[in-house]
Amino acid sequence: MQRALIIIGATLIVIGVAWPWIARLGLGRLPGDIRIETESGGFYFPIVTCLIISVVLSLVLWFLRR
Repeated sequence: MQRALIIIGATLIVIGVAWPWIARLGLGRLPGDIRIETESGGFYFPIVTCLIISVVLSLVLWFLRR
């Protein structure tokens, strides 16, 4: 359990440091992402971005298990 928490923490740190470069990929502004903006606030749900990230992570984990 300790090893998994350390790996998750290190991964989050790497993603945080690399965020300026990750943001340039356009993830979060893809067609199909739901964005509703009103005068009093807004709602944003990146459904297509979530699907793409899920597929990529599934493929990476599948290749690592082989």
